[in-house]
Amino acid sequence: MFQTIAPLILASGSPRRRKFLTDLGLVFTMAAADLDETIHPGELPGELVCRLATEKAAAVATARPEAWVIGADTVVVLGREILGKPTDPGEALAMLKRLAGRTHEVWTGVSVMRWCDAACRTFAVCTEVTFAEASESVLAAYVATGEPLDKAGAYGIQGQGVFLVSTINGSYSNVVGLPLPELLGQLLDLEIIRPVD
Repeated sequence: MFQTIAPLILASGSPRRRKFLTDLGLVFTMAAADLDETIHPGELPGELVCRLATEKAAAVATARPEAWVIGADTVVVLGREILGKPTDPGEALAMLKRLAGRTHEVWTGVSVMRWCDAACRTFAVCTEVTFAEASESVLAAYVATGEPLDKAGAYGIQGQGVFLVSTINGSYSNVVGLPLPELLGQLLDLEIIRPVD
């Protein structure tokens, strides 16, 4: 598949992002960045995820200036409201009830950065997701699994939450949290990875 030819760090603790890169054959380390993810007044979804992805990458890159660092951030947007990760089961259920039977957007920002030469490429990808109708009891049963509590929008399309989704328009990997076609294009262009037979 692919071979990593430069030092590479994923600035995330996400097992889903790790699995994506591992399945492609990439060799990398992980270093989660801990930072304030407060939304700035008037900040649009694409601006927010790009800013946070860049801040996450920079937080790790300053300690490893010779390595390439991938930062990423994902949010769910319903109408004009940005939904992050729920703080508790009650908030998770409230989010899912609002999303049921409606279409929302999933935005992921990605930043690929190397500190030593100030190299940085940042982009955002948006996917439309439509939920099926679901009763409160069904949604509560899903919340009780614990899966929604560490996911933007309170669901995981790659896990048990797949039953909530009726259609998606755009990148599936973006909804999981890492838009792979766009990321791989950047990694190849920057000669961080190369394809292998």
